[in-house]
Amino acid sequence: MKAGTTYMKLNDKVEVISGKDKGRVGKIIKVYPKLNKAKVEKINMMKRHTKPSAQNQQGGIFEMEAAINISNLMLICSKCTKTVRIKKEILEDGTKVRVCKKCGETIEPSA
Repeated sequence: MKAGTTYMKLNDKVEVISGKDKGRVGKIIKVYPKLNKAKVEKINMMKRHTKPSAQNQQGGIFEMEAAINISNLMLICSKCTKTVRIKKEILEDGTKVRVCKKCGETIEPSA
């Protein structure tokens, strides 16, 4: 897959298939298509040390999600509840949709 094209979308439910968080499931909260990365809720947590400033007078250590490569994520189908590969199809009205390769149902990100 070339950079800038991704089949992952905001609010998709995904499972991590490799790395330190392997097997964990989360929801995509931000996608970076040009970098081929995504941020997943409560996955790949990192600590950020910040000095006290005008905006943040307390300072301290904050935990936040770091971006993870999309190749390390696998989409979970909402119909068959399994990790699946997808294909893209064009409907009669001309809209492109993502389709689960296991059950054949269309996949929409849950809001």
